[in-house]
Amino acid sequence: MKMRKSLGNATVAAQASHAIDPASGAVVPPIHPATTFARDKNYKLTQEKIQYSRDDNPTFAHAEKVIAQLEGGSEALLFSSGMAGVATIFRTLNEKDHIVAPSKMYFGVVHWLKHFACKSKMGLTFYDPAKPESLERAIQKNKTKIVWVETPANPTWEITDIRVAAELAHDAGAALAVDNTVSTPVFTRPLDLGADFVFHSASKYLNGHSDVVAGVLVTKDQNEIWEAVKWERHNAGSILGPFEAWLLLRGLRTLFVRVHHSAKSALQIAKHFEKHPKLERLLYPGLEAHPAHDIAKRQMTGGFSGMLSILVNGGAKSALEVAKHAEVFIPATSLGGVESLLEHRKSVEGPESQVPENLLRLSIGLEDVNDLIADLEQALERVTVS
Repeated sequence: MKMRKSLGNATVAAQASHAIDPASGAVVPPIHPATTFARDKNYKLTQEKIQYSRDDNPTFAHAEKVIAQLEGGSEALLFSSGMAGVATIFRTLNEKDHIVAPSKMYFGVVHWLKHFACKSKMGLTFYDPAKPESLERAIQKNKTKIVWVETPANPTWEITDIRVAAELAHDAGAALAVDNTVSTPVFTRPLDLGADFVFHSASKYLNGHSDVVAGVLVTKDQNEIWEAVKWERHNAGSILGPFEAWLLLRGLRTLFVRVHHSAKSALQIAKHFEKHPKLERLLYPGLEAHPAHDIAKRQMTGGFSGMLSILVNGGAKSALEVAKHAEVFIPATSLGGVESLLEHRKSVEGPESQVPENLLRLSIGLEDVNDLIADLEQALERVTVS
């Protein structure tokens, strides 16, 4: 029987793009800790383009290949952190160029963009992802160079229509970059919807085990911006070590089962607590009551992510009480791991944050969903709202 020419993404991930070590036959990809690689007697490299491990290591080249396949891109590049990837793509711009980004997204990017734009004398306009019309107003024709979208938007989970954003960006002569960290290529493939670049904080779902800090950029085409990204990474050296790249590759192999399980549990939790008397509101794009549920349903195939947020009646004090009394949920920063995490984002982001003070962000892991529901129930029950 002939093998199908095009394998499903779940197969690509599970087999790390059918990785079999040619040297040993091992079904687990090897780690290559070498920093440098020998040449033959004719002074030719043993493998073309593998010369020095600043950005030429077979271990992270393998991880990049798998991620590019999962996103449907032509190439991917790994970085030493998510923020290193973010910084690299924006550093390809020039003085007086203009950037458009959402006001509600990962706070680290908002904070860095403000500082970077000011220091580099670039224009920066934020749009409200809860108000789609604000994106069109923010884009400046022939001046905006990169439109940045994060969908669902962390930690309030607004949804941006990627197709519409791509059309608006391209009509103005700009490129569209989409942070796909939360949705992952399991549920959304932004490049198929018109985006030019995809970004991930690979520390999150792609790795999935809370033991790697990494970032990745994927491009649809080999274009001018991408060549500048490659130049920046090569010369700045913001690359992972081989062991971290291997851990990321290991995590990718269980991506589909992990993400589907987390999303299924998140939806069950969201439905259970949607009208809980101790909650002001529950934020999750998988609920029909979500204002952009129809868009989410259209561009997220098979699930709505494992992330949701609850707004606890009684303000910050009550929210922190819930965190205090949680016994299964772990109060910690980050998301996308096998363990369920609970975080009071306002405490982490500080006074500049736009996040409501009564918001708790929940990252749903792989535990028994009934244990998670019971844990939230008992924590909420112990909170007295004055």
